[in-house]
Amino acid sequence: MSRHRTDCSRQPERLQADLDGLTQAAGHADRVAPIENYTKGLMLPIERKSVEPMAARLAPGNVRQMHQSLHHFRGRCGLERRRASEASTPSGIAGDD
Repeated sequence: MSRHRTDCSRQPERLQADLDGLTQAAGHADRVAPIENYTKGLMLPIERKSVEPMAARLAPGNVRQMHQSLHHFRGRCGLERRRASEASTPSGIAGDD
């Protein structure tokens, strides 16, 4: 059984390319840092993938500001996802998620 090997030396470049694609899709310059921070937070080796533990690990000296930034980013994304879901359903009513 052959295993696929990944060239680990290119991972930072690949991650940055993926983040660049996400931030470009967001369409607003003020969303770049929150998208990058949230994505990096999801990859942290922490048990809880919620905003507060992410903020504490990403910005130990400024947890409160990072928490707000991540929290507002998640809130905006949830609202936009819900609007897109409502627009794509035939009845205009989104199902529970």
